[in-house]
Amino acid sequence: MKNYNYAFLLSISLVAALGGLLFGYDWVVIGGAKPFYEVYFGITKSPALQGWAMSSALVGCVGGAAVAGRLADSYGRKPLLIIAAILFSLCALGTGLVETFNGFIAWRIIGGVGIGIASTISPLYIAEIAPPKYRGLFVSINQLTVVLGILGAQITNMLITEEIPDGFTQAQILASWNGQTGWRWMFWAGLFPAVLFFVLMFLIPESPRYLAKKGKYDKAGAILTKIGGAEYTSAAISEIKETFEDETHSTSLKTLFDKRTLGILLIGIVLAAFQQWCGINIIFNYAQEIFVSAGYGINDLFMNIVITGSINLVFTIVAMGTVDRLGRKKLMLLGSGGLAIIYAVMGYLYYTNVTGMPLMILVLLAIAIYAMSLAPIVWVILSEIFPNRIRGLAMSISTFALWIASALLVQTFPFLNESLGTYGTFWIYGVICALGFLFVWAKLPETKNKSLEQIEEELLSGKNNTSKK
Repeated sequence: MKNYNYAFLLSISLVAALGGLLFGYDWVVIGGAKPFYEVYFGITKSPALQGWAMSSALVGCVGGAAVAGRLADSYGRKPLLIIAAILFSLCALGTGLVETFNGFIAWRIIGGVGIGIASTISPLYIAEIAPPKYRGLFVSINQLTVVLGILGAQITNMLITEEIPDGFTQAQILASWNGQTGWRWMFWAGLFPAVLFFVLMFLIPESPRYLAKKGKYDKAGAILTKIGGAEYTSAAISEIKETFEDETHSTSLKTLFDKRTLGILLIGIVLAAFQQWCGINIIFNYAQEIFVSAGYGINDLFMNIVITGSINLVFTIVAMGTVDRLGRKKLMLLGSGGLAIIYAVMGYLYYTNVTGMPLMILVLLAIAIYAMSLAPIVWVILSEIFPNRIRGLAMSISTFALWIASALLVQTFPFLNESLGTYGTFWIYGVICALGFLFVWAKLPETKNKSLEQIEEELLSGKNNTSKK
């Protein structure tokens, strides 16, 4: 119906989505460096310090997510993404230069703050510039770049690592190029996209909805006109103004916890936590041993990476092609229901001591279903369901809940696995997915092909209309 400026939309979405790419890269790169920095810092015999090195970035993620939304509502989306780019750059440079373990931890936490900010603001920014018909597609670009960042980190680690002969002692590993320098280059490689992110952020506009929130309708209109023309701008500005009628342009906790907006916030928090508690990270952790049990002679980490990473990428692209056609709710139901069934079967196979090819097929199917549903679609929903006047802060709270849920998942899995067994643990995650299915069915409205302001009006009025407008 409208002739949108797709080149402009794609370019600014890709720039904003570089935050997702760096999120994925920084989150995963540490895995390849792990065998070498642990020897370098002398922590190979300390499980506690090993765990702290791997999870320290999560502290920064939680902190970054906690402050990102409020700051973005006060100062804009663009400045926060620039700050995230600076933090990613500092983390990449500092982690590679560091000589002490405490310094290593400090730089990882700084990088984690960047992840927390980027994971909150990048999808939010894209949602606020994308037209309703294609908003799911454009927001999903951010998840695609996360997956590409993960693959990029894994490939970089593989290319940088020099082969270590079998039987090498820790002293020999420490004296090798990998032990002294190679692991540093794994982190330094992230400096290139981080600096590119920083530079390109100065070339894209501020979010028009943030500008409107601050009363700068002329500037907002100019950006919207460049996106969709005068008619599109007139309709969008009119809708945006209506959402601010009888409201101050400031965001307060009182506004956030108004009885009309609290229910929307709770939907966001539940979906964010559910994305982590659906248990897919456990699937990833189990993938390698399942491949081995299927008879594949995997002597290193990279066969697992190629298989699972490729499935993840392909089905993320599938999600991008279906999110605006099938809708968010159908894909969320597919993801939660599909994973519930897969976990039930996996639990049964573990209970009956069946290993090998059946389990491998279920693992790949679970990754595929997650990649085309919960992984990208939750971010799309979070970026669009919150009212204009509280979107940044509400997105921040939801992302904060997501990272807290991620931490709890990691911390509780060993306990569940020990007390309930592998089969019992998968059945627990299956029950969680079944409950998630029921929640999505009952509470989640369909938001495809609707403007952010239409979604806001429906949710605040309690219409909860799931049909296509």
